[in-house]
Amino acid sequence: MAVPTVKLSQGIHVMHLFYRIDRALWAGLPEGTSLTARTRLESLCGANSSASSPRLCTYTNIGGKADLVFFILAPELQQLGQIHRSIEACFPPGALQPVFSYLSVTELTDYMPNEEDNLRALANENLEPGSEAHTKRLEEMRKRMNEYSRYRLYPELPDWEIMCFYPMNKKRNLGDNWYLLDFETRKRMMGGHAKTGRKFAGRVSQLITGSTGLDDWEWGVTLVAHQTDAIKEIVYEMRFDEVTARFGEFGEFYINLRLSPADLWPHLHL
Repeated sequence: MAVPTVKLSQGIHVMHLFYRIDRALWAGLPEGTSLTARTRLESLCGANSSASSPRLCTYTNIGGKADLVFFILAPELQQLGQIHRSIEACFPPGALQPVFSYLSVTELTDYMPNEEDNLRALANENLEPGSEAHTKRLEEMRKRMNEYSRYRLYPELPDWEIMCFYPMNKKRNLGDNWYLLDFETRKRMMGGHAKTGRKFAGRVSQLITGSTGLDDWEWGVTLVAHQTDAIKEIVYEMRFDEVTARFGEFGEFYINLRLSPADLWPHLHL
C-alpha cells in the first residue's frame, strides 16, 4: 500500500525531536561508523534546507535534557514522518534514545486584526475616509496583515544561534477558564500579549504552532535569538500579561544551540 499524501488546507506540519546518545553503545561502534552517521545526517539536512519547508535544522540541547535536537518543517504529514525516520536511520540501531517529541502545525490566530479593526484604527488617526492618505494607510495595513498571515502559515525563521522550545496550554480551571471568556475579552488580552512580543523585534523571532488534538499540549512555542538573555527577558515580561498570569500553563523549557552536523560531532565527542 502506498503512503497516503496528507496536506493541510493551509500551513505546514512541524516537529521537534529530542534524543540522548547511548554512550556505551557508541563507544563500542566499529571504526568509521560515527563518520558514516554524520555524513548521512549532513546529506539529509542538505536535502531539506528550504527557507520554509521542507527544512531540517540540527541543535544540541544545553542543560543535559537531551543531546541531539531536530527541528523539522514539511508541507505533507508523510514527508514529516519520513524525515523523522530518516534521521533515526542515519544512526546505528539503538544509538538514539528518544527523550521528547512534539507534533504541531502552523496556523492563523483567531485574534488577528481584521478589516474592521483597521478601519477603527484609521478613524483614531483622523484620516478622512476615501482620501488619498486614508487609502494609502489602509493598503499598508492590509499588506502588513497579509505578510503576517503568510509568516504564521509558511514561516522562514532566521537561522540564529539559540532556539528555545516549550509547550503550553490555556487554563480550563473552574475559576480561570480561558474557553469560557467571550471572544472580545480574549482578543483584548491577546492584543496586549502581542504588543509585549513586538518589543523584542530584531532580538527574538517566534513561531507559535497549534497542536490541539495532535499532541499533549495545545500550542508549541519556538523562539530563536542571538542571546539567551533575550529569551529570558521576553518570557519574563510576558508573565506579567494577564493572558499569561491568569491562563498560561507551561511544559518543560528546552534551550538549544544551533550546530551543523559537522559541529555537533566534536561538541558531543562523537
